[in-house]
Amino acid sequence: MSELKKMYKTIMDDDFPETMTITFGDQTLVYRKRTWKIPDEKTGELINKGLRYGENPDQQAALYELINGNLILGKCQYISPNNGLVSAISDEDMIQAGKHPGKTNLTDIDNALNILRYLMDKPTATIMKHNNPCGVAMSDTIASAYEKANMADRIAAFGGCLVINRAMDKETAEMVAENYLEVVAAPEYEEGTVQILAKRKNLRIVKIARIDELARYQSFRFVDFKSLIDGGIIVQQSALNKILKKEDFLPAKTTFKGVNYEVKRQPTDKEYEDMLFGWKVEQGITSNSVIYVKDGVTVGIGTGEQDRVGVAEIAVFKAYTKYADALCYKRFGVPYKVFELEVTRGNVNRDGLNDIDRQTKEAKGGLIGATMISDAFFPFRDGVEVGLKEGVTAVVQPGGSERDFEVIEACNEYGATMVFTGQRAFKH
Repeated sequence: MSELKKMYKTIMDDDFPETMTITFGDQTLVYRKRTWKIPDEKTGELINKGLRYGENPDQQAALYELINGNLILGKCQYISPNNGLVSAISDEDMIQAGKHPGKTNLTDIDNALNILRYLMDKPTATIMKHNNPCGVAMSDTIASAYEKANMADRIAAFGGCLVINRAMDKETAEMVAENYLEVVAAPEYEEGTVQILAKRKNLRIVKIARIDELARYQSFRFVDFKSLIDGGIIVQQSALNKILKKEDFLPAKTTFKGVNYEVKRQPTDKEYEDMLFGWKVEQGITSNSVIYVKDGVTVGIGTGEQDRVGVAEIAVFKAYTKYADALCYKRFGVPYKVFELEVTRGNVNRDGLNDIDRQTKEAKGGLIGATMISDAFFPFRDGVEVGLKEGVTAVVQPGGSERDFEVIEACNEYGATMVFTGQRAFKH
């Protein structure tokens, strides 16, 4: 067992070169490996080191920053140098290295920024885990946004990566310090906040100055690489979200066998707000995915499944589970599963647990009045009906299925509204 624990404390050397050059025809991009001066875990002396390791402790890894080259392919000009975010984290920005960052720590920050670039109008917090959001919330203050994002899924947020789009203040820092996180990233840290956060010695505390400028990254394209096991590479343009305001949505209507179908009820202003919020969060979620949002907070997030009905059901299950856990934690100060175990052992009266279960069932896990977002169209009505049965009143989906008329009919039967995006949001 000691050897297994030691594995996760290992900092691997890497044999990747200091620079990397990629050539596209007659155009060349030059990258520089990013390292930081980090205290040696044994001697305490500062050493130059890049990533701790890759996705697993036995994989070497390196981070590279684009430093030269302006790639233009066809009519598309890709992101140019001097726009670094995660790849530009300097020694000064690595405020506390904690256990030393690995590949997943930085890709979690990166995907949080991918979501936040569309949500810069209000204070927003996103907590990531395994490159997917656990909870995302917008609010009037960053402290409120963090509290809502954390309570959206306290269980998954344990050991997660928090990224916020406003300066870290003392109120937020105090709440963060009470929880176990692996990474915290912010555009700035107000006086005294680093000392509060640094009480967690293993916490990686990172400053990313350009978070304030994230909105301009909405239109930037980059080259997305996927390496194959045979050494081959697939390259693609990065995705861009074209739904930035409510006017960008398309009406949910179609024609099938000469009959016209359209959603009867138009969204309210509040529903439009959640539709936009949900679709923007969707940009950072692994497909196949369905999520539910309400009042600018994620309620249930289903990711990476093979069928759309199943992922919609998983997101419902998570909504119920997280709702019950939040109730239990607020009322008794312990997670639902801990309280349930104490009831089973006879140490606690069952009435409290029964009351939580009753409230969760009555509220349908917080899904009543929520908005359902799907990253691809519903091939049949059974997928959307999963959410409608739970009290969802609004739906966002790309549209384009041969059976869109079935989904429209389902929404009309339940009195729900729906819009199309006209674009798919797959992310693998």
